[in-house]
This record gives sequence, C-alpha cells and structure tokens, in this order.
Amino acid sequence: MNEDNIQDASRPIFGEYTAPLVLTVTVVFLGWFFLSQWDGILSLFSWLGSGIADAPNALSRVITHYTSITPSQWLPSVGIGALFGVVTTARLISKPSIRGIALGGLVGGLGSQFLVLPTQHCTYTPETPPIQVIMGVFLAIFGSVIALIPLWTWLRGGVSHAGTSGFFRSRTLPYLFLLPMVLNLLLFLYYPSIQTVTLSLFSRRFPLPQERFVCLNNYTALAEDVIYRNSFIITFVIMFAVVVFSLGIALGIALLASQKVRYANVYRTLLIWPFALSPVVAGAIFLAMFREGNTGLINALLNALTGTTVSWLRDANLARVAIVAAAVWNILGFNVLFYIAGLQNVPKDLLEAASIDGANRVQRFWRITLPMLAPFTFFLLVTNVTYAFYGIYGAVDTLTSGGPPLGAAGSLGGATSVLIYKLYEDAFNPGSPIGLAGAQAVILFLLVASLTVLQFRTLESRITYSE
Repeated sequence: MNEDNIQDASRPIFGEYTAPLVLTVTVVFLGWFFLSQWDGILSLFSWLGSGIADAPNALSRVITHYTSITPSQWLPSVGIGALFGVVTTARLISKPSIRGIALGGLVGGLGSQFLVLPTQHCTYTPETPPIQVIMGVFLAIFGSVIALIPLWTWLRGGVSHAGTSGFFRSRTLPYLFLLPMVLNLLLFLYYPSIQTVTLSLFSRRFPLPQERFVCLNNYTALAEDVIYRNSFIITFVIMFAVVVFSLGIALGIALLASQKVRYANVYRTLLIWPFALSPVVAGAIFLAMFREGNTGLINALLNALTGTTVSWLRDANLARVAIVAAAVWNILGFNVLFYIAGLQNVPKDLLEAASIDGANRVQRFWRITLPMLAPFTFFLLVTNVTYAFYGIYGAVDTLTSGGPPLGAAGSLGGATSVLIYKLYEDAFNPGSPIGLAGAQAVILFLLVASLTVLQFRTLESRITYSE
C-alpha cells in the first residue's frame, strides 16, 4: 500500500460531504423557521422600530425632567458618583494619571444617573425618609460601578490576549459575530430588567391600568413586612440544606460510580437522568411519595410496617424536608456528572505515590482527591446556590403551594414560602400590588448576584487550577 492509499484510508468517510450537508441543513432550518414565524418576526421589528422612533421623545422627557427639578435634587447624586469614581479609580489603577482620575470622576458622575434617573431623584427631597436616602446613595454608587467597569478595563490596558492561538485579521468581524448576542442581551435581558426596576417604583394592582409613582415605598414596605422577612429566612435555610446535601451526596455517589465495575457507563447514565426532569415533574414524583394518608408511597410503607402515618406536607418542618429532598434529587444528576468528570482528572500517579508512602484511602481522599476537585466544587457551589433560589419554585408549587401556614390563619406566611414563590404570588394573583412584585424581583436578583460575587471574591482565590 503506497502513501496515497494510506492517506485515503485515514480520511473520514463523510469528510468531504460534512460541510455542505451541515450548511444545507442549516439553511433549510432557518428558512423554515423564518417562514413559520414570519408574523412574530414582523411584530418584533415593528416593536423595535417604534422604540427607535420614540428615542427622541425619551431624550426630550429626560431633558424636561432635569430642567423641571432643582439642582439640589440631582447634584448630590452626581457628586456622590463623581467622588466614588475618583477614589476608586485612584486606588484600583496602578499609577493612574491625572487624566485617568478625571475620567473616573466624569464617568462615575454620569453613571450615577443610570439608576437614580428612574427614581426621578425622589430620594433627594427634604421629606424623604432616612432609609430611602440611604437607598438613593446606594443606587448612585451602584450605577457608577456599572459605568466605571469598562473604564477601569481600558485604563488597565484592556484584556491581554498573550498566548492565545488565534486572532481576527479584520477589526469589524469580531464585532459582527458579537452583534447577535449583544442584541439578544439588550432585548431579552437588559430591557426587561429596566422595565422591572421601573415597575417597582409604581403602585398598581393588576390588571387595573391606573398606577402612581411611589418612589422606593415598595422596598420599605417589604422591609417592614413580617411575611416577607420570614420568606427571607426560610429561603436561606432551604438553600443551605439543598447545597450541603446535594454536593455531599453527589460527591459520594460520584466516588462509587467512578469505580471500575462492569456496566459503569450504564449506572452513570441512570444517575444523571433526574436532572433531565423539570422541577415540576420532580415535585410530582415526590408528591406521590409524601402524599397524606395511605395513598403516598412512604406513608403506605410506614403503615404496613408500623401501623402509623405521618403528615409530611402539613407539618412545617417535615414540609421543608420534603422540599429539600425533591430539590436535591432533581439537581443531583448535574452534580454527579461534574464530579465524575473531576475524579477522572485526578492524577493516578499521585494516588499511587501516596499509597506507597502509607496513606490509607481516607487520607488520600482528604489530602489529594478533594483538593483536586476544588474547581469543580466551586463551580457547583455557585450553580447550586442559584438553583436553590430560582429552580426550587416548581417543587414548592407542586408539593406545598408555599404552606403549611405559619401563625394564626397564615399571619406569618407559609412554612415553605420561599422568595421566588412569594414573588410569583404577588405578581400574578388578582388584586396583588404588582409594584411589590417588581421590588421583590429586583431584591432577589441583587441578592443572588451579591452572593455570586461574594463566592468569587472569597473562594476562587483559594483554588488552584491545573494547567
């Protein structure tokens, strides 16, 4: 066999047809999609066109607002943002120039208006309660941070691309590739977020159209609401339990599934399957297990063995146990998948060397395996915390509907009424104040974002990523 025949034998069978086949399928799919969704696409572009056409009016409304209020209302927020920009730029940038510090002050002052403008500078009036004044200062600083992050990146010299294997010859091509994602973020993330923040500043009862501006009263009302405070505590308790048990059990299962046994791939696939189910389906499965009387699987077994049954979903503590169990089971496959991948990357020579040095199985796990899994544990910690705040809604709604009630006639809320469930109740129940739901959505987002940033700031620096 000559060299040409060897090269032909090693060439993939469908290699020369792969690119045209993929291109043809893609074009056919896109054509079908655009034709089937043409009315929706026209509505989207009509909405975008109306938004662009309204831009001059929006700018006119902004100018009218600043000219209609006294400088004593908008100057404090600009001053706070400018001072914050000067101080942080001087401290975060090594050897900053006078021009860089001045730019920090300018950008910080302008950025402070991102979040203060929607409040119509209501927190800087003489009759504003002290708590809302503090919240107004926080909004000015937070808006400045949003505007200053790109400036800090530019002053530091931008993002280094040293060591990367590729680059674009054209300066415009990368931006064209990024354009669809940027438009997607603007339309379906940033714009709805701005609308939610604006909604939280108004008082309106759905579905009535009347609304009135109430500044930050919705936020202060939530701070004084005992039911909302209880939901806060319940959410953190359930979140802590879900994260601890899901990570701990997943690591133990991953250690067992990583052993060299026959049909190991089949076992691993079955372990991952629960993650493919939605939280609502997981809640329905656990409802069949924890249902009252003898109709529930667990109570049927207890009755057969001991002659007693347990009110799983009517007792406050047991109801939380059922919610945690359903949430842990639902997210378990996701955690097991990543831990199995992490265990396969643990160097075998290190384990063998430790075994030769006399380390037993437990010592090898604590001194070698667990530290090597730190990057995976950190990633799973962030994702599980987010899941415990948002993804748990389906299990709560299916199993307990936020109950059982706490206090007389539920005066203290529900035993499993987590923040995301209370948000849904206030947003979609007739007669509920929709502005309170908007404020809850903003608070929940800020809470999860703050916890994520805190985890990155406190834990990621202690993790070593192998090269």
